[in-house]
Amino acid sequence: MDSVVQVAGDSAEAKPRGTSDEVFDVVVAGAGVVGVATAYALARRGLSVALVDRNARPALGASFANGAQLSYAYSDALGSPALVHKLPSLALGADPLFKLKGAFDPGLITWGLQFLAASTLQQHRAGTVETLKLALESQAAMHALLARHPIAFGHAVAGKMHLHFDAASVAASAELAALKRQHGATQEILTPAEAIAIEPALTGARGLAGVLYTPGDEVGDPHQFSEGLVAVLTRDYGVRTFFNHDLVDAKLTQESATLVDREGARITGRHLIVTLGVEARGFLARLGVRVPILPMKGYSFSAPAGPAAPRVSITDAKRKLVFCQLSGRIRVAGVAELGARDLRLQPERLSALIALSRESLPEAADYEATSGGWTGLRPMTPNSVPIIAKPRERLILNVGHGSLGWTLAMGSAERAAALLVGERPN
Repeated sequence: MDSVVQVAGDSAEAKPRGTSDEVFDVVVAGAGVVGVATAYALARRGLSVALVDRNARPALGASFANGAQLSYAYSDALGSPALVHKLPSLALGADPLFKLKGAFDPGLITWGLQFLAASTLQQHRAGTVETLKLALESQAAMHALLARHPIAFGHAVAGKMHLHFDAASVAASAELAALKRQHGATQEILTPAEAIAIEPALTGARGLAGVLYTPGDEVGDPHQFSEGLVAVLTRDYGVRTFFNHDLVDAKLTQESATLVDREGARITGRHLIVTLGVEARGFLARLGVRVPILPMKGYSFSAPAGPAAPRVSITDAKRKLVFCQLSGRIRVAGVAELGARDLRLQPERLSALIALSRESLPEAADYEATSGGWTGLRPMTPNSVPIIAKPRERLILNVGHGSLGWTLAMGSAERAAALLVGERPN
């Protein structure tokens, strides 16, 4: 949607398909997991809500088949002194799962300078703590939702383990865990033997130096969650859904906000909340609102569980892989193509992901029986903190969740709704 077009003014012809005469309290643009959660946060406050998306169903973009981990205590900002030190080698292709795209894109250059400014030790810690607070709010909001509406999406409190393969990585992880414990996280460093006692599947992990363990982290399928929550919203809260509406413009006045799709259909609300992920940058530019969001392309695949499938969610910090068990299948996600905008699946990238997964946990999955693959674009901000703001009257932003959109969706939805109705933050 970055290449938007201007739609002509009112026409005397019949209204285009999908145009609604109703004026909603709020129109939510984007029905990924963040948009669906935002619609719920608004509707449970008694507001009338329209949920609009270009796809035929909710959560068919970056929310469809991501890593599926609800990593509430893993709020670590991407930018850090350690990563900056590695950037030259990464840019030269030293990591098979990292790639820099569009090096001459002015937007990438601007974003990169902001990223470097956010990568000092002080800023890295600040971004980590800020995101942690939002993540813990998200966990509380998720539990409150499920107590009221028991949606089925493979949800489990599986715990999470970060695998480290050298002493320096273990020490850095321990230092950051100590900081996060001061702000409510529950994490501890385990020896390899202690970790294997909890998760025997790690017996096959070669060269393990230490493990960061978060017993309270959770898992769940974000696409199933979104489908289930939309059903609740339409049935119990009167939320109207407008799917197959490819949005190209928004018109803001002092009294209202109107979305316009490619066929000229209009949906109007008293307020507009944008939850469009990577597409927010181009869409908001039409309104004169600039957001520092850059896409980072990721891949995933699913396979039948292997003879040593982990019960605990696993993140291989060395190979930048996540393993998650969902209903007897293993989902593995990884790859970081910063600045990539092409959603086509590149077979060589998927093959590299599968090969490194097999190297990391050789018996976690039946790697010969993978069911194709998936790609999605993560909306990255320079400091890894989502943008929840009110840049204009009638306009709220809830964008830029990076690789933690699933984790942060419920908390950021509550913040966006509170901002709209004037509630004080927690």
